[in-house]
Amino acid sequence: MAGLLSNLRNTLIVSAVLALILIASYKVHYGAADTIFWQGVFRWMHTVFGILWIGLLYYFNFVQIRKMPEIPAELKPAVSKYIAPEALFWFRYAALFTVIMGIILAVSRGYLVQTLTLGASEGFAVPQHTLMGFGMWLGLIMFFNVWVFIWPAQKIALGIVDGDAEAKAKAGRTAMLFSRTNTLLSLPMLVTMTMTQTIFG
Repeated sequence: MAGLLSNLRNTLIVSAVLALILIASYKVHYGAADTIFWQGVFRWMHTVFGILWIGLLYYFNFVQIRKMPEIPAELKPAVSKYIAPEALFWFRYAALFTVIMGIILAVSRGYLVQTLTLGASEGFAVPQHTLMGFGMWLGLIMFFNVWVFIWPAQKIALGIVDGDAEAKAKAGRTAMLFSRTNTLLSLPMLVTMTMTQTIFG
């Protein structure tokens, strides 16, 4: 067991196999691989990628950004050259796939236009579409921040793209501010994602 758990790839393979067995079990007991079944699959994938995205967002804000000033100068390259680039890879692609799965789910459930218009397309008669739409727009803003502001700034700050000391400092601050913006938006976004499903079904 220790050999399995010491290798992340093998751990994830076994986890995915167990997940697929459970998904197949739901299909067997539900009796069909229809739209509702696939909505369940896409909701699971949306949740998995969302956890990875927001988990890394919280890691950056609760741990890395706060503790970097305390790290001795000679040790900082270990974070900036090895840990941060890897974390940012998973961070930005988790954001991308969270949004893709969320859009697929909204299309399959037939509420994409209603939520993106915050319920205006139906005269604001369906409050869950307004509330869910608010959360979707927060998530889209956060996704936009990741790809348009945070990642380009981090490439400069981490030295992946050339820049002098002043450019690196400015880029580091830009990345931090947009990362904090996403942290600020994350709690209200998560309220809409969890409570809409619970209250309205």
